[in-house]
Amino acid sequence: MDKDDQKAQKSGSDARKFFNAITDVPGIEVGHCTDVDNLTGTTVILARNGAVAGVDVRGAAPGTRETDAIHPINLIEKVHAVVLTGGSAYGLAAVDGVMSYLEGQGIGFPLGNGNVVPIVPAAALFDLGRGGTAFSGRPIAAFGLRACEGAKTGTIAQGNVGAGTGALTGVLIGNELKGGMGTASTDLGTGVMVGALVAVNAGGSPVNPDTGEFYAAFLERDNEFGGLQRTSALSPQGDKDQRITRKTDAISHTTIAVVATNVALTKTQATKVAQMAHDGMARAIRPVHTMFDGDAIFALSTGKRAIEDLERVGIWGDMAARINTIGSAAADTLARAIIHAMLAAEGIAGMQSYTDKYGR
Repeated sequence: MDKDDQKAQKSGSDARKFFNAITDVPGIEVGHCTDVDNLTGTTVILARNGAVAGVDVRGAAPGTRETDAIHPINLIEKVHAVVLTGGSAYGLAAVDGVMSYLEGQGIGFPLGNGNVVPIVPAAALFDLGRGGTAFSGRPIAAFGLRACEGAKTGTIAQGNVGAGTGALTGVLIGNELKGGMGTASTDLGTGVMVGALVAVNAGGSPVNPDTGEFYAAFLERDNEFGGLQRTSALSPQGDKDQRITRKTDAISHTTIAVVATNVALTKTQATKVAQMAHDGMARAIRPVHTMFDGDAIFALSTGKRAIEDLERVGIWGDMAARINTIGSAAADTLARAIIHAMLAAEGIAGMQSYTDKYGR
């Protein structure tokens, strides 16, 4: 346990500055590589000391890498990074740069004689050709390397950055708004943190097209959304009869995310947290997990707190109650991160942002 963790254990969450970001989870760093010219990019979530991981994929058109490796029945116990990237399946090439970076740091699964293989699961979203850019403009290995070199704790850039650079939402229901990258965190007390990071590129919309209201706005904490207008003050949008029947180009969607906690979890428990976190996506985006989305969520446990630090008592057992608490918090935190992504996004290349259309 490092000095910061000792301080946090002694005095609770007050020992750390709160950023309302996934980096509030000790052991997590985030870096972006942003290509504004091609409206794409890559985001890396680093866990240099390793993190137990789980994953749950619910979209019907996923683009992923190394998800089988972290299945609970398989060998690998910890990952060293997760990559969220644009560029569809092509963009998964960015993982090569992340692996090179970690190998250079000596971080990875040990193979003896100083050799390692970094374990880096990844998920991609479809932004190819967005805003009239070239279909060939997509992330390569250098994107992953640059994202790692810029990775840090503390405040995270949101909106049109990293994997959220060319993100777009609402195409399936005719309420197109610029998507992006968003983050949030929840303090569960006794030093236990839950965080989320998400690239929102959904075929559905986080915004009710009839009112302009965020579906998950009710989850706001401490005025974090900055005083959104009341529903009655927003402009009605959309035609109910046209929803989900509108023709769309290609499989051009997908929301991908990472949720994390500093509580020690097993691979099976982390997988359950990833499953529960999808409820947050479903609260915030409608429709979600469609045939045209590759929605995927990774869950990471940095293991800096014992799960017993989370004081919960359950009728079917205290451990089950603790997992329920973490998974529920992950879902709500992810839903809030989705709204942050939409509020931080900026209009670009003909894509209108939420604030362009509705203000604040």
